[in-house]
Amino acid sequence: MKTARTERVTATRELILTTAERLFAEHGVFAVSNRQISEAAGQGNNTAVGYHFGTKTDLIRAILQKHAAPVEEIRRRMLAELGDEPTVRDWVSCLVRPQTEYLAGLGNPTWFARFGAQVMTDPELRAIMGAESLSSPALRQIVDGLLGSLPELPIEVRQERSQMMRLLMVHLLAEQERGLADGTPVPRATWQDVATGLIDAIAGLYLAPYST
Repeated sequence: MKTARTERVTATRELILTTAERLFAEHGVFAVSNRQISEAAGQGNNTAVGYHFGTKTDLIRAILQKHAAPVEEIRRRMLAELGDEPTVRDWVSCLVRPQTEYLAGLGNPTWFARFGAQVMTDPELRAIMGAESLSSPALRQIVDGLLGSLPELPIEVRQERSQMMRLLMVHLLAEQERGLADGTPVPRATWQDVATGLIDAIAGLYLAPYST
């Protein structure tokens, strides 16, 4: 049975996580201090972030983990719906649509896509994000399925295109989120339509001819 204190601590942690995610998304990870997060979250104690989460790296990991479970659930559902012989496009859809479906379900505004783009700009933080992603069994299955469905490509071409895919996903989703939050024009009005365009682009990227 939860006590009143436990509920207060849980609510405070959630408030700090949400506030930190927003500030990191809007201003960048290293432009925002733990003190600023505590103040923006309405905490009288300016060391609240450190008390509840430890270092800034620990806080970033906690934000990633907060979103991981619901996205993983969507991935598992989409894997279960795959046919017997998935195509490259089917695997790419399993890669893209869990992200866009989750963001759509959060409403507007959201900050998670822009937060992810900020994290990806720093090598150390990018490694943390990569490690958290690799802890997802469904994502590993999707990536393995995608790579197994591709035509024969030189290893360096495959690695290069996978890097292009990651950059395209991260930054396109961040730009869409920014446009929706700011009310500025975006190429595609809904997250579902964004997913369709992104799937087209990534499938085309993987299946494009290459020069020797």
